[in-house]
Amino acid sequence: MSRIFETPLYPYARSPDQDAKGPVRRPVAVVGAGPVGLAAAIDLVQHGVPVVVLDENDKVSWGSRAICFAKRPLEILDRLGCGDPMVDKGVVWNQGKVFFRDRQVYAFDLLPESGHKRPAFINLQQYHFEKFLVDRVRALQAEGRPIELRGGSKVVVIRRQDDGVQLTVDTPDGPYRLDCDWLIACDGAGSPIRTMLGLDFVGRIFEDNFLIADVVMEDSPDFPVERRFWFDPPFNPGQSALLHKQPDHVWRIDLQLGWDIDKREEAKPEKVIPRLKAFLGEDAKFEIEWISIYTFQCRRMPKFRHGRVIFAGDAAHQVSPFGARGANSGLQDTDNLAWKLALVLSGRAPDSLLDSYDAERIHGADENILNSTRSTDFITPKSEASRLFRDAVLDLSEHFPAFRPMVNSGRLSVPCTYDGSPLNGPDHPAMPARTRPGAPAVDAPIPGGWLIDRLGGGFQLLTVDADAPDRLDADGIPVTRLALSTAADDGLLAERWLGAARSAVYLIRPDQHVAARWERYDEGEVLAAVAKATGRA
Repeated sequence: MSRIFETPLYPYARSPDQDAKGPVRRPVAVVGAGPVGLAAAIDLVQHGVPVVVLDENDKVSWGSRAICFAKRPLEILDRLGCGDPMVDKGVVWNQGKVFFRDRQVYAFDLLPESGHKRPAFINLQQYHFEKFLVDRVRALQAEGRPIELRGGSKVVVIRRQDDGVQLTVDTPDGPYRLDCDWLIACDGAGSPIRTMLGLDFVGRIFEDNFLIADVVMEDSPDFPVERRFWFDPPFNPGQSALLHKQPDHVWRIDLQLGWDIDKREEAKPEKVIPRLKAFLGEDAKFEIEWISIYTFQCRRMPKFRHGRVIFAGDAAHQVSPFGARGANSGLQDTDNLAWKLALVLSGRAPDSLLDSYDAERIHGADENILNSTRSTDFITPKSEASRLFRDAVLDLSEHFPAFRPMVNSGRLSVPCTYDGSPLNGPDHPAMPARTRPGAPAVDAPIPGGWLIDRLGGGFQLLTVDADAPDRLDADGIPVTRLALSTAADDGLLAERWLGAARSAVYLIRPDQHVAARWERYDEGEVLAAVAKATGRA
């Protein structure tokens, strides 16, 4: 495994921009070559936008960091061309179990229905994920796509202008100037870009401390492939614990430590190993791959767009790790942003379309922060009354299913629905709520494969038992049709996309979210909905 960490994947190489006689201008620069920055760059270049990615590093991130990737981000990664290696390498799981003290109180299934291409979750170390994204960048470069990945390139000065952003980039050969029309800041929780612009977060910082340990050990029937969460377990009394299996016989263990601790002392192997043996068993044989002690935050920037600078991922918002909402929400940020920025750069949509990125993804961030804050308050009660309430809920949930929704061991990441978005068009009340305007497309098996694989990249009309033209020009924006029928359907397509309606016409955005829906095709209605979805209404 060390070879992955030590080998530069995008080593510094002198760019022609450094030898140019005057400033070089690029349409888009992305700062940060982590998962969110790389996904943004891949998405943009697939929309035909030239992009350069700048990062002072040249390797994958050390440690597992993000490990849980949900169904919706996996569908996004399919569209980006790297979903298969993620799922092939990852540990697939749908099941979870909740324990209270020395007993299991209940189990749950995160994807109880059939007919989906992707599982509820996979576990995969972030360093593998970053490697797959870099591989995808290299494949796009081999096709001649205009995407550059520059390691050893640290942005040290940023100047905002009305029509773009001016950067000073430091390198082993010295600094150079790079101008861009738009800058996407994906430079992590500590975001130097955010600091240079004098911007900050609002929200809560939690004082509880947690130990993360990634350990390598042989598989055991005592630890099956599922999410396991313990409240007040015998091996960590009064606290909590979480266990996930990862590829390559690596297990992620989270142990709550409490408030007043010496972090440096608690991270020492002589302190960590006894805790792990209490959990895994005194005779357990394991090696520690990575140790970290962390506190967490549920905070975000008041705005994600600042003129020509746009923030995404941890640079824009942070949540606790309970619920796997960090990297998953970052991928939904870029999924939302790339197609809009591509339309603006091509002149087919006004600059104001990017304000909808703020509206929609702040809604998503607030949803994540709310769920993460509630999870944290349930997992780490702040008063004796709160603890008594929590323990009573756990006791009752073992025997009475009605109490199980009250148990909060981390509300796991679900796709964000942009209810109330300014881009949403007409709705039809007879159709299912899960495919209403603002919602992401719901997968279903269709002849020849999966519905989700046939959507994305551009505007589309999805028709179910309805007539419509195969192609439509919406003032320079092409709209293509995907025609489906329930005649040979096993019931899932009708259930998920028709409901009580006899037929359906859906306008699907390039990010696979529903923009509008009708029972029958009307050209004027569709053109108006495209105009609204592109900020031109």
